[in-house]
Parts: sequence; structure tokens; C-alpha cells
Amino acid sequence: MPSSDRTVPRVEPCGKRIRTYLGGLAVADTTRALLVWERPQYPVHYVPAADVRTDLLTPADRAADRSALGDALVFDLAANGRTAARAVRQYPDSPAEALRDHLRFDWAAMDAWYEEDEQVFTHARSPYTRIDILASSRTVRVELDGTLLALSRSPRLLFETGLPTRYYLAPTDLVLPLFEPGTRTTHCPYKGAADHLSVRIGGTLHPDVAWTYPTPFAESQKIAGLVAFYDNRVTLHVD
Repeated sequence: MPSSDRTVPRVEPCGKRIRTYLGGLAVADTTRALLVWERPQYPVHYVPAADVRTDLLTPADRAADRSALGDALVFDLAANGRTAARAVRQYPDSPAEALRDHLRFDWAAMDAWYEEDEQVFTHARSPYTRIDILASSRTVRVELDGTLLALSRSPRLLFETGLPTRYYLAPTDLVLPLFEPGTRTTHCPYKGAADHLSVRIGGTLHPDVAWTYPTPFAESQKIAGLVAFYDNRVTLHVD
């Protein structure tokens, strides 16, 4: 949250079992986590101190008041030879009283997060994010530097709360000789792991202009193996 925003964030019960791991050890395991919207896009898990391996915490310092939550006690976390410096915070004097005895873990500093028995990537899931995947008869044409990359008359449109519409095309709609494996894999907490695709036109490589979910989560199976493009890296025409 920006330092100028003094609004106390929304806090809600999570209801799910939340676990986070470091060095192969479950350092937090709770069914009493809170969801805290420190930013509008998605929440953060706050875990009751009673459900945290607090014996693994070492006080680091006290951070100045930079948000509506107040000053933070900051801790290093060490487990099985792995150390996450300044990865845990507590706001003992927060105006949000429900958070005072809870701890906040830096998501990226941890080895893994689980909601119930399913691993979650990138950030905590929001109960207010919805994904709709609909078959369409729109014509979608994708070009790059005047070269046709794909043409589809039966795309699947993915509508995700707060994000632009994404157009997923069958591999048979692509000019496949232009494509090659990309350089990275990304994760979505709602869809799963996405492999990227690059395009080579003549002697020029355009890295990671598209992505595909080979094995998406069950709720996103309709886009399994389909390909979507970054709007800002290609020219996308939609009828």
C-alpha cells in the first residue's frame, strides 16, 4: 500500500486451511487465517501467532509506520538451513485490532504455499475473482510486424475480474513454423503454470509473445493447450 494511503484495509476470515513452507518445514499451519486487502487487486494471508512456529523467528527490527496498519515488528525466519530475512511482520498496535496477534509472511520469501492440499502460486486467491471461459464465433487475427501469426473463427474468450479479455486460440489456428519455445514459465493462482512461446520472423526473434496452459487447474480446463497473446507485443484484430 502506498505510504500516502491511510485507509485501514478490508479484513475478512479466510475459512481455508493455509500452510506455508520453508526448508521443507511447515512454518505456519492454520484454519484461522485472515484475508487482508493491502492493495485492491488481491489479498494477503495473516496467520494467528498461535499457529506459527514462532521458535523459528528472530527479531530483526521495528519498521516505521508506512501504512494504515501502523509500525511493524520485523522478524527473520530460519528453518532447516534456509533463512528468509525480514520475511515476517506483526502489527501489534494496528488500528485493525483483528490483526494485532497475527503474522504476515512475505509470499515470495517462502518455498511454497497451500490452500487446503492444493499449492497456490504468485499470491493468495481472492474470493471475489471470477473466471468465465466462453466459446465464441468472433474472428481473431494476430499479426506482428505485418506478418500473420494466427487466424481463428472459434476462439475461447477468458474473462477474469479486473483484467482485460484474453483470446485463446487453438494451435491449429497458428502459423506454427513461426513459433518456438519461449524462455520462461509463469504462474497464475487461478489457472496454473503457463509456458511461453516466442516467434521468429526472418532473422528476428520476438521472445515470449504468447503463452499456453498445458495442464491448467480444473476450473480452467477449457483453455488447456490453447494459446493467448500479449496485447502489447502483437497487433490483435477482433471482429
